[in-house]
Amino acid sequence: MLRLDAIEPELLRAALQAIPEEERRRLNDDWPSWAHQGQRPAGEDWHVWLIQAGRSFGKTRAGAEWVSEKARAVPGARIALVAATAAEARRVMIEGKSGLLAVATEEERAAMRWAPSLGRLDFASGAQAQVFSAADGEGLRGPEHHYAWCDELAKWKRAEASWNNLMLGLRLGPRPQAVVTTTPRSVPVLKRVMAMRGLERSGGPSRANPHAGLRFLEAMEAEIGGTRLGRQELEGELVEEVERALWPRDLIERARVALRYGSSPGSAPTQDERDFFRRIVIGVDPPASTEGDACGIVVCGLGRDDVAYVLADCSVAGAMPEVWARRVAAAAAEWGADRIVAEANNGGRMVESVLLAADAGLPVRLVHASEGKTARAEPVATLFERKRAKLAGRFPALEDELAGLSIGGGYEGPTRSPDRADAMIWALWELMLRKKAAMPRITRL
Repeated sequence: MLRLDAIEPELLRAALQAIPEEERRRLNDDWPSWAHQGQRPAGEDWHVWLIQAGRSFGKTRAGAEWVSEKARAVPGARIALVAATAAEARRVMIEGKSGLLAVATEEERAAMRWAPSLGRLDFASGAQAQVFSAADGEGLRGPEHHYAWCDELAKWKRAEASWNNLMLGLRLGPRPQAVVTTTPRSVPVLKRVMAMRGLERSGGPSRANPHAGLRFLEAMEAEIGGTRLGRQELEGELVEEVERALWPRDLIERARVALRYGSSPGSAPTQDERDFFRRIVIGVDPPASTEGDACGIVVCGLGRDDVAYVLADCSVAGAMPEVWARRVAAAAAEWGADRIVAEANNGGRMVESVLLAADAGLPVRLVHASEGKTARAEPVATLFERKRAKLAGRFPALEDELAGLSIGGGYEGPTRSPDRADAMIWALWELMLRKKAAMPRITRL
């Protein structure tokens, strides 16, 4: 079957303009030809299909097309349309540009009956869809349905009660099913849905939709790409929040700045721009093994404003010592660093030898972690809280590790060990805390 989403947008527009209007209308109604990956389920053997994706991915279109297919296939179907409010259900799910009225064929639309005052949509087949507000969880107690479409589940105010009542009433027909279309947020009801047995999942970033507005995406990526909001709204990622986190996500976002010298985030400054920094240090947290652990390599600088800046994350995973040592040396040369601070717990003097063999050409300070990771992380987190330390750019992998460190000694990040976070912490200790606090939790080798 011809896949229209595989054709370049400009070529597709030109081709459509060259064919008769009736043929264009037929193609527009042929949803399987337009749907891109993630807008169709892999099969039918599921109870809940979760489409978790970024803005403009096409979640609403996918939900409306699925409901329309069920209405055609099951003439007597009873379908629940649930949104955060009844007004949002009407505006997005029914009357929106990708809603149920818009995706119907001309013949179907002529026979459909939409009664806004009743919140009821009667399909041409005789199937009926009823609007429900998640703000009124009790409204879903009692009604029974064959199918349900839940939009923006992560926004629901009374999510638990509404979801429970919906699921209890989803019991008509041989295979009752619900589709959930949502941009992710770290809320209990979404995590609960994600943990369901037999869940069908799809989704992806905004750019996965070949029909999305390119200018809009480019503008949004330039504005929020790589931030927590961007990862959530554009990449469709569920960005977790650890309880009692040392670096809560909002603290990470508040600490993000663009340096005055104007270089792109993560790129080394010119010589003139380096004059802004009094010192530049590279923190290194060597891996205990090459079995998946990363060698944390983070560049930090002390500005003339007495604020420390995280400048680059050059970490490398699964590399032999000579490989990560060369990466350290390259970063030192690129950034004009004046010192390397490396944790020695996992290799003792071997760390210094490897770095010297890589011809870093810089003094290497070996530090020994005599207490837990969180004990030495807490004073550094305080620097961020006091606006004495900032992130000069976007470092998603490093930020995920920082967000996984919790008060009291825990780590719940995405990696086995917070290697990048440790490297940053060592560098900031050197720049901001070593002389003032005599580094009480660190011993020189």
